[in-house]
Amino acid sequence: MSHPLAFIVEDNLDLSEISAEALVEAGFAVETIDRGDKALVRLAEAVPEIVILDMHLPGADGERILHYIRTDPRLAKTRIVITSADAFITRVLDGQADLALLKPVDFIQLRDLARRLLSELSHDDG
Repeated sequence: MSHPLAFIVEDNLDLSEISAEALVEAGFAVETIDRGDKALVRLAEAVPEIVILDMHLPGADGERILHYIRTDPRLAKTRIVITSADAFITRVLDGQADLALLKPVDFIQLRDLARRLLSELSHDDG
């Protein structure tokens, strides 16, 4: 059985590794991307089930990536979890994402969230 694909778009290596570990533990295949411009290239090539998206990235900011995902019909079912240390940004963009988390994001919280999303995905397919 193949695992659903998750992108972690985060330029902080420690946060990226923690997020990747949480999503792998939840049952996802994970690809980490450390720049916004690289994320846009990968999103043109692949359709992840979930994107954990930092809002402050080099190359292209999180808002641009969020807009790209929300306007590309191929990515209509992609779940987006935005992460930011900026509470204002998480409040403003919360309606465009499936969830907004204020950093620092807790490992167990992210793992459990990913498990819940995975469960919802399997119910959508069944």
